[in-house]
Amino acid sequence: MAKMYGFITSNNMSDADTLKKLSARVERLEEAVFRKKQKGADLAQEDFKGATGGIRFLISKGFFDRKRFFGEIKEALAANNYHYSKQAVQTPLGALSKPGGLLVAFKESGKKVYAKRK
Repeated sequence: MAKMYGFITSNNMSDADTLKKLSARVERLEEAVFRKKQKGADLAQEDFKGATGGIRFLISKGFFDRKRFFGEIKEALAANNYHYSKQAVQTPLGALSKPGGLLVAFKESGKKVYAKRK
C-alpha cells in the first residue's frame, strides 16, 4: 500500500478514484474550516454556551451600548437564564475587556464599568 498525504490508497485503486476521494476529502475539510457563521436572529442558543456565551449574548443584543456596572450585568444574565457565580462572570468579563476584546473596562466612581468597544 502506498501512502499519499495521510490518505492510504490500495494498489488496485485507479488514479481517478484516488483523486475523486482526495477531492471529496478536501471539500469536507474546507467546509469545516471555512464555514460561514449565521448572523442575526439565526444564531442558535448553543452559540452562547457558558458564562462567556452569556456575555456574548448580551453584547449581540446591544446590552453594552451604554456603560454597565457589574451588578447590572449579573442581573441581565440571570434574566436570560444564565445563572453563574460572581467569579464565573468576572473571569470572561476580564478576558473580553482586554485590549482588542469586544468590551472596554474602566473605573467610574471607584467601580469598574463595562461598555462595548467602539
